[in-house]
Amino acid sequence: MLYRLIVGQLRYDGYETVASNLFSAISSYPPTAPSSRLSHLVQLGLQAEGESTSNPEVTLSHTRGQGVMDLEFESDEVIAAPSAHKYELNYVTSHKGRTLVSTFSRDGKLVASGSADSTIKILDAERMTSCSSMGQQDLYPVLRTLYDHSEAVLALDFHPSVSVLASGSRDCTIKFFDYSKPAAKRSYRALREVAGVRSLVFHPSGDFMLVGTEQCTLRLYDVNTFQCFVSSDSRDQHGGAITSVHYSADGRVYTTGSKDGTIKIWDGVSNRCVNTLKEAHGKEPVCSVRFSKNSKYILSAGKDSNAVLWELSTGRPLNTYQPPKQGNLQHRTNAVFNHTEDYVLMADEKAPQPVLLCWESRTTQPSKSLFTGHQAPIRWVEHSPNTASFVTCGEDGKVRFFVNKEQCL
Repeated sequence: MLYRLIVGQLRYDGYETVASNLFSAISSYPPTAPSSRLSHLVQLGLQAEGESTSNPEVTLSHTRGQGVMDLEFESDEVIAAPSAHKYELNYVTSHKGRTLVSTFSRDGKLVASGSADSTIKILDAERMTSCSSMGQQDLYPVLRTLYDHSEAVLALDFHPSVSVLASGSRDCTIKFFDYSKPAAKRSYRALREVAGVRSLVFHPSGDFMLVGTEQCTLRLYDVNTFQCFVSSDSRDQHGGAITSVHYSADGRVYTTGSKDGTIKIWDGVSNRCVNTLKEAHGKEPVCSVRFSKNSKYILSAGKDSNAVLWELSTGRPLNTYQPPKQGNLQHRTNAVFNHTEDYVLMADEKAPQPVLLCWESRTTQPSKSLFTGHQAPIRWVEHSPNTASFVTCGEDGKVRFFVNKEQCL
């Protein structure tokens, strides 16, 4: 028990190499998740002996201070960021089929959307923000329309440093597009998977990619050699299709969600599962998982219609964001933070009209909903990483871009 506490504390503080060496020496299973429990126990012991310390460096975290939201500290600051209902619709574009997924580039300048019609669109976020009225086409924010899949596009991610967009599809392929070339509508590289691709994400360095498919085995690809790696222990894997994958900001940890109802936390160095959150959304599938910017928390959404905020170090749920009407969902959904992480956004499938729900991330206090104008259920929402803007994708084939002009212009 003592050595597992030490390993957990080392991982929590960012000393992954030392933690891995100690873990290998003690040969225990399952692997130990990052945790500050040992530090808290030491502080309790010091207090009991009359040697209490107020030194804030006693508890360390390799991600502390790099993000926005931190529930370990009380905040009396007034939220300056706008809630969802204060955004305005500024641009609309269409696919011929249902729009199922979207993503922003790391700098927030580009947006990509994927559709059931197998096409991908890349849009300029600044041009969409500058559109003075709906339907104005003189700026033409659509930069590229890509055609290379034969079935629905379910996953998209921009490379963090070069002009490459990766896409995953129900046609069992992963495609890599160089969007710096205006005439290129086809991918320059393709990978064949054994099942439909449901999720993918680049490592923050851009050298690796995680891929989740309809099968339960998580893939890790070397983007330079396209060699595939999987965990050496089959007990690490999910028991169902992998619906979502996401890296922490520094790439040392990643998380996955699955149809089996679990969320798994993985060591980014050893590619081993270090914690499993069972029945994360009751017995319903997990639809999306996402790290906070400081990597201390994971935001998940499930088909139970709820979004949940988890603490990485302990694996316990901290906040649950519940829609007005509870009930199992027909479609997969996702939950996202706004750019300041003051709010959590998620579509409401149970509402009479397609609306976007919004809660204060710290308090779970609901804010006024936003009527999106979609004529069918919303399938995806994606917020810009650094500005007050987001996109929604709907069953009606529309991609709708919303912006708070007071903060963006």
